[in-house]
Amino acid sequence: MDRFRKEVRVRKKKPVGMLIGITCAAGAGILLGAGTFFYRLCLTQKTNKEKIFAAPHNQGTDVPHSTTDQDLIWLQGQSVEERLNFSEDGLCLRGILLRNPARGPWVILCHGYMGNAEGMAVYARKFYEKGYQVLMPDARGHGRSEGDYIGMGWPERRDIVRWAEYLVWKEKAQRIALLGVSMGGATVMMTSGEELPGQVRAIVEDCGYTSAWEEFRYQLKMLYHLPAFPLMHVTDLFARIHAGYGLKEASALKQVAKCRIPILFIHGKKDTFVPFWMLQPLYEAAACPKECYIVENAGHGESNRAEPVEYWDRVFSFLDRYMG
Repeated sequence: MDRFRKEVRVRKKKPVGMLIGITCAAGAGILLGAGTFFYRLCLTQKTNKEKIFAAPHNQGTDVPHSTTDQDLIWLQGQSVEERLNFSEDGLCLRGILLRNPARGPWVILCHGYMGNAEGMAVYARKFYEKGYQVLMPDARGHGRSEGDYIGMGWPERRDIVRWAEYLVWKEKAQRIALLGVSMGGATVMMTSGEELPGQVRAIVEDCGYTSAWEEFRYQLKMLYHLPAFPLMHVTDLFARIHAGYGLKEASALKQVAKCRIPILFIHGKKDTFVPFWMLQPLYEAAACPKECYIVENAGHGESNRAEPVEYWDRVFSFLDRYMG
């Protein structure tokens, strides 16, 4: 009788154990599927980004381009030259070079998420009119540059170092500034913590984020009302496997703490794409000479249009102190 009861108990346990196993496997499969989806949505060019840009909190932002038709027409009328450079991991990167008869200092302009070099035409025009010579790279995975993923500024930081070295080597540049908007802003901040040529004198970052992790955690919450755990951790794993970097690793916050080059921080107070609160920790972490310019009525990437006169006065006043 005891033996019979023991066998019954064993038989009852097996279906329960199987059910738990199946449930866990199904949950893991769903989580992996969700992580794959979010990774592809955020970090690959092949996935449509309409879900991101059409979200209520992201509408009205100047993403992915920051320029106008008039500025593009101006750029097309200039004698631009196309340049190729190779990343440390062997990608062919494309940039647009715009010489200036004034032979002034150089500026490297870094575009935003899903943008391209031409999208920085409005900035190129302003710098050109000030006598600057301009280099506008296509970030890896964007425009005509090679790359299968979006680096969110982290691998791009080394690409910008190589572009700066290119200007010193090929163009004999003596003075170089960096300016980036949105993802480009994060890129120049991440670049700031690297060993740069001494010719790089100053950096302007406009509405960059603290880290890729924080930006995607914010978007995950706003888009899908989900907490960071566990989906962000799975997405981070996919980023490490397929893109070669971690989302927490891609930290502008940690990089500006190592920077010694002067930085001007710009952010629109109404920014809901890269939330305005990210500005303060970045500014406080920066260990270099620094200034902060808050544009009260600007959303994401809109500061140069919301207050165009003061914006450019601030930018060139800052640069003039370090580029002379």
